[in-house]
Amino acid sequence: MRIGIHAVGRMKAGPERDLAARYADRFAKSGPAIGLEWAGVSEIPESRAQSAMLRKQEEGRALMSAAQGSTLILLDETGKSIGSETFAAKIGDLRDSGTRQLLFAIGGADGLDPDLHAKAALILSFGAMTWPHQIVRVMLAEQLYRATTILSGHPYHRA
Repeated sequence: MRIGIHAVGRMKAGPERDLAARYADRFAKSGPAIGLEWAGVSEIPESRAQSAMLRKQEEGRALMSAAQGSTLILLDETGKSIGSETFAAKIGDLRDSGTRQLLFAIGGADGLDPDLHAKAALILSFGAMTWPHQIVRVMLAEQLYRATTILSGHPYHRA
């Protein structure tokens, strides 16, 4: 199963970018042995529309275009907060059920278009707090790597 991230906003050079790349690289190296392939990150610039609603709609259209043929998981502060083992199990279940492409979506400063919620297989939250998209990318990349270690029985994850 190919797993990618679609993000609104650009990741500038710096420690967050380096850390996200480090975990993505670890995922890319550990995933193939258990049937998970890294598809990379696609970025779109934040919309310049006049209102938050219009910005979310414009960004949502770009996301839906990128998500063609993929199972979609949204990262949103209103989503469900789950543990790492449950996250890994969900990825394993999707892989085992024949899902070929999985796309995680990180919205821009205004969040995600509400219309996307109906199209998502799952809406996840990294807690009730609002996080900058750069930090969410780091956390997601780390959790994807952690999921491979959990699914493969590697000792990285200590419950």
